[in-house]
Amino acid sequence: MDVVKPEFERREIVRTRLSSLLIAASMVAVLAAPVAAITFGTVDVENRYSNVGGLIFEADGEFFLGCTGTLIAPTVFLTAAHCVAPGERVLVTFDPSIDPSSTMLPGTARPHPDFACCGASDTFDIAVVLLDAPVSGITPASLPRLNQLGQLSSRALKDATFVTAGYGVVRDDKGGGWKSLRDSEGLRSYVSQTVNSMTKAWLNLSMNPSTGNGGTCYGDSGGPHFLGATVVSITVTGDRWCRATDKTYRVDTAVARDFLDEFVTLP
Repeated sequence: MDVVKPEFERREIVRTRLSSLLIAASMVAVLAAPVAAITFGTVDVENRYSNVGGLIFEADGEFFLGCTGTLIAPTVFLTAAHCVAPGERVLVTFDPSIDPSSTMLPGTARPHPDFACCGASDTFDIAVVLLDAPVSGITPASLPRLNQLGQLSSRALKDATFVTAGYGVVRDDKGGGWKSLRDSEGLRSYVSQTVNSMTKAWLNLSMNPSTGNGGTCYGDSGGPHFLGATVVSITVTGDRWCRATDKTYRVDTAVARDFLDEFVTLP
């Protein structure tokens, strides 16, 4: 059953062969100014979002960069349920520039058991990857309190600045259609956003460059939307041309927390 409204498309997996990602780490290091990436964003040359990683898939001996996610405990990587299958063996990397030499950490996917069962009002589109070994040297992101977003006043919510990060398809011009989209070349990028609206399960964020916002695109599914250092929602879907709206799944709801409670200690 398709649970996504026709005007939206999931930030579906873009399985790019790692062998095609030829941007070397030395090239990233010499970037002297912010470079457009994600959509209307900045390449993470300072590794600010070191706990944001890429979800890597292997098929027939080839490695593919797919979704994005966030380390929320030493062995727990948060992502979207539509990115993975139950029990699927996957790889995760936290390298800010992903290429065939990147450090890849194996783990097992655990999507929400009710994913896509119950209609568009709540798709249960949340998953974790349980890593085989703890990650060292990276501080996991914080998770929100129960209904943390819902406890904000309407004014505080509208005035809040959110930040998203990911490895997905890039847009850096205001034109329309596919011609405005390009591959990220394996670089992690980030950008700030403001709120359009919120429902019981969804946080809808603006990614309209005309209002100073940017956002996610294909391949960013499962990636975080931070309020401060806290992951309050994850990327799920948005408009087709990655220019107007990020439709993100809230992590502060009772449903999300009941799922996460099995894997992490919640605030």
